[in-house]
Amino acid sequence: MNYHNVRTACIYCGVGCGMHLEVLDGRVVGVLPAKTHPVSEGRLCIKGWSADAFIHHPERLTRPLIRRDGVLESASWDEALERVAEGLGEVRSRHGPDAVGVLSSAKCTNEENYLLQKFTRAVLGTNNIDHCARL
Repeated sequence: MNYHNVRTACIYCGVGCGMHLEVLDGRVVGVLPAKTHPVSEGRLCIKGWSADAFIHHPERLTRPLIRRDGVLESASWDEALERVAEGLGEVRSRHGPDAVGVLSSAKCTNEENYLLQKFTRAVLGTNNIDHCARL
């Protein structure tokens, strides 16, 4: 039996509370708060305490899916990202940059959300970005 803790940040909001994932024989089995973390100071909200619940869920997506002839099929990350880039480029070329919008996530860190808004404005050329931080 091999047990160890992996320190990480909670994925449920941009606060970034510190936690330890309890790993038993290569499988995450629980969550513990990081007592010395400067933000959460040994505390977690209810979502943080259950942050491990989705990791091994059988319906969790672990690779990109692309619709081919109406059917979702597994694809490589390169193929999926290429398809997204082509689609965004096509919409932008046909209808202008304001025809594109971006939705961000409360599960991203504050830094990731900042980068996404910079990408939306500087690369895509639109201010159409929104974020839902409901917990």
